[in-house]
Amino acid sequence: MKKGLAIIVFNIFSCTAVWSQDIAQLQETANKFMQQNDFSNAVLVLNRALAKEPNNLEVNKYLALNYYFLKDFNKAQNIIKPLLEQDAADDQTFQIAADISLAIDDTKEAEKIYKKGLKKFPASGALYNEYGELLWAQKDFNAIKQWEKGIELDPGFSKNYYNACKYYYFTTDKVWSILYGEIFINIEPAGSNSPEIKIILLEGYKKLFAEADLEKNSKEKNEFIIAFIKTMNKQSTLALQGLQAESLTMIRSRFILDWFGNYDNQFPFRLFEYQRQVMQEGLFDAYNQWIFGAAQNLAAYQNWINIHSAEYTALNQFQKGSVFKIPLGQYFHSVN
Repeated sequence: MKKGLAIIVFNIFSCTAVWSQDIAQLQETANKFMQQNDFSNAVLVLNRALAKEPNNLEVNKYLALNYYFLKDFNKAQNIIKPLLEQDAADDQTFQIAADISLAIDDTKEAEKIYKKGLKKFPASGALYNEYGELLWAQKDFNAIKQWEKGIELDPGFSKNYYNACKYYYFTTDKVWSILYGEIFINIEPAGSNSPEIKIILLEGYKKLFAEADLEKNSKEKNEFIIAFIKTMNKQSTLALQGLQAESLTMIRSRFILDWFGNYDNQFPFRLFEYQRQVMQEGLFDAYNQWIFGAAQNLAAYQNWINIHSAEYTALNQFQKGSVFKIPLGQYFHSVN
């Protein structure tokens, strides 16, 4: 199942209350079948709902989605295309339509749909993310502009951070990859892609501290990154002992203490505020072990958990009890 469509399926289950009760009951039944990957029975039920309300956009949208999962792309496309012209069509409608076009290798049509959808929904993180993935699959580096736009306009949507993190890691960039990567794993702490990003974070810090003087050869003009590098450079001597969870805990602790009081008013940034909050809870060591210990040596991290079970449990409870989200407007990166 395509990741974007998996998100749509997850979101279906809270949509039924806006429909008539009869239609809502049918949709609830269809939802249960979808959760079981029984798309044929979901289609059967949704067709019953459609007979009662032929113009119901939600029923049509999810009927097209189920035909997509059944690989009956012609039926799926015949249902979804007319919906794009309706005023009530939401960004998920365009997302489903584009993915159906991609399933039949009609990339030009998918690109048209993404552009049309973004014109109507210029703050849809999901559409920016998938359009960026389409461009990336075509080896078009303008993909990063789509992911950045998604980060700027829909900062709560995680996948743009994921893709931007990976993109910057394989460039000469030394900062945005680690910032976006850490944001991603905090939005999706138990996500299937988090272990991959934790490895990038560990290697990204090694890349950052590869030079003895971080400022000396920096050509940065972005004031936020200049402030980041200047503050991080003060901790560079701590990198001499090598970079692992323990040394990165010290480096990042001192960074946060130095950042606040110097740059936090000029550059309010939720990630750094969150790190300070974790420090204040006495959980920063556990937090850094969760990121870097797990990435460096999973067996050693498991041993750390066994020895520090109280800290591990406290961090786990803290993460479950807090929702991490970057506020709109905290965007400090522009793509030239």
